[in-house]
Amino acid sequence: MERKPRIGMMTGGGDCPGLNAAIRACAKTAMRIGYEIIGIHNGWEGLLEHDDEVLDGLRTSGIIDKGGTILGTSRVSPLRVENGIQRVLDRIHVLRLEAIVVMGGEGTLSLGYRMMQEGVQVIGIPKTIDNDVAGTDFTIGFQTAVQTATEALDKLRSTAESHHRVMLLEVMGRNTGWIATFAGMANGADEILIPEIPITEEKLDDLCERLMRRRKMGIKFSIIVVAEGTKILGKSIVQEPAGTQPDTPVARLGGVAQVLGDIIEKKTELETRVSTLGYIQRGGSPVAYDRTLATAFGVKATNLLRQKKFGEMTSLRGTRIVSVPLEKVVDKVKTVDLRTYAVAKRFFAQ
Repeated sequence: MERKPRIGMMTGGGDCPGLNAAIRACAKTAMRIGYEIIGIHNGWEGLLEHDDEVLDGLRTSGIIDKGGTILGTSRVSPLRVENGIQRVLDRIHVLRLEAIVVMGGEGTLSLGYRMMQEGVQVIGIPKTIDNDVAGTDFTIGFQTAVQTATEALDKLRSTAESHHRVMLLEVMGRNTGWIATFAGMANGADEILIPEIPITEEKLDDLCERLMRRRKMGIKFSIIVVAEGTKILGKSIVQEPAGTQPDTPVARLGGVAQVLGDIIEKKTELETRVSTLGYIQRGGSPVAYDRTLATAFGVKATNLLRQKKFGEMTSLRGTRIVSVPLEKVVDKVKTVDLRTYAVAKRFFAQ
């Protein structure tokens, strides 16, 4: 009996809504054209630890609306494990994998590209709530995170207005402020603070002046959304240093909203409160946009497999699903278009 060609599938880095929709679409499409699908558990760790499963129609059914990833995920890198690269290559040989579909953010996709240099055939699917992967307009998970952040800001508004407070919401965004910008615009936030625009002493004074101006206008509350990676006076606020845990190769940020809130209250004497959205942004059922984008990416990845166009990443450009070479994506961060930010800025202090 002739063996079916095999492909592997993995999710790496942080989880996000829409991953299961992409797994479903890619697996079902690939099975239809004759592939056998091996689900690799917990990213590259699954190849190191021989942790995998065969994905069939039953396993990949009924998951399009589920958050997280049925395959599990981790930030383990073969590059940081003794003899890790050879162990991965050996396992790929044992599993007879023709290629691996890697779903991840900038870090996971960059690692996938480096593994290609070692002979692993890779196709990438971009996912991250931060939306900071170069080469695509949107990534899987971003729209759901924006919706969650917007709903949180809407809820904070009623409390801010009732108690005449300045309310700050800290959202995710290590290097970029996509969530903060889009959610802030959708909510009509009075200030949006992002890593692309560090907060200097002068900007702090301007911010406080605008907050006071609103009070003089008779508006007795303010809403501020701030991305966790926003620097204050040249410093990032770190919650957990890099290397503290095996799964934290980089520092875990957090606390910038509290630091900023304390400064605002001291400078303006306005009552100020802080909320941090945290991991709630990454969880839960994906919104319709992320489900459809993930489905389209999964189908595109399978088409790339069939055409043996390895080393490509699925991409959204306008309304078209295309692909871009991974080499043009790795080690790059897509920052917020400041023209988009300028649209939101028009309404500050109004």
